[in-house]
This record gives sequence, C-alpha cells and structure tokens, in this order.
Amino acid sequence: MTTETETPAHKARLFPQLIKFGAVGAVGFVVNLVVFNVLMVVVLVNVPHKTLWSTAIATLVAIGANWLGNRYWAFASNRSDNATREGIEFFVVSLAGMAIPLMCVWVSHYLLGYQSLLADNISNNIVGLALGTVFRFAFYRWWVFSPDRAAARAVRTSEGAGLATGTHVPAHGPARGLREKAPITGSTLASAPDRRLVGD
Repeated sequence: MTTETETPAHKARLFPQLIKFGAVGAVGFVVNLVVFNVLMVVVLVNVPHKTLWSTAIATLVAIGANWLGNRYWAFASNRSDNATREGIEFFVVSLAGMAIPLMCVWVSHYLLGYQSLLADNISNNIVGLALGTVFRFAFYRWWVFSPDRAAARAVRTSEGAGLATGTHVPAHGPARGLREKAPITGSTLASAPDRRLVGD
C-alpha cells in the first residue's frame, strides 16, 4: 500500500521540477548565448580556436547561473545540507554535459566544415544544448538532487529529534513524521506499587 500511494506522488513531483528546470535552463540558455557571441565577436576575435574557447567559457558561466536556479528553486525541496558535496556533484555533471555541445561544435566546425557563425550557433546552442539538457536533467534529478537522499535526510532528522525528545522513530520506512513513544526504563522500585514495609 505504501509503494502504491507514494509512486503517483513521486511522479507528480517530477513534472513541476521539469517545468522549473526548463525555466532555469532558459535563463542559462540566454546567458550562454550572450556570453558566447560576445566572446566570438568582441573578446576572442583573433584567438586561435576561438569557437571552442567561447563555447567552454560560455558554458561555464551558464553553469554558475544554473547552479543557483536549480539549488534554490527547481530542486529546492531535495537539496542537500552539504552544499559543498552537492556543488561538486553538480559541477561534475555540468562539465560532463558541457562535453556534449563541445563535441557537437567540433563535429560541425572541424569535421563537417560548417564554419560560419550561424552554423556554430546551431551546433552549440540548439543541437548541443538539447542533448546536454536531457543529460543534465537526468543526473540532477536522480543523483545530485535525488529524492531518495532527501527522504533519508528526513529520516535522520526525525531520528535525531526523537532522541532529543525521548521518542522513537522507526529506522526504516518512509519519513511520515509519526513518532512512537519509546518505553521509558528506570528503576524497578520506581515502577513497583507503593507498598508499606513490614513493621510500619
């Protein structure tokens, strides 16, 4: 019964997260697009392999914007208390996702010979972005901001509160916020009936 009732709720949370992730990604897309073209047209005009450099730098800047949006909005309910560990995992997944548009740019620009600014934008900001978005969402949702980690953290929090208040929370099972009073053990004399001693 527990699995049947939790699975629809688990799926129901997926759609709002996907919408929020898409909104954060849209902001990241604008950041990536602006930084990429500014680097291509203004900053790195005479730099060798400026397309690859512009792609890498623009993606890194977009990663920073996406980190803030995903941690504090899209996946806020599942974010970890350990921001350092979570940030490292987020950065690793983002770097892996960055390899996808880089590969698309390399194939388009160097292998296929499409070297115009329009072709570079299509390979980087359309094809590469689409493939990278699917990859990142999957790893953000089921690894970096995993609901299982959030549930385990809720269980540990409940257990810690139970120890502090003298209540008992089961170690296994979903964190429902229900607590059972733990049996209070003490002196057998204290729990025994008050009987007068012989001779009183």
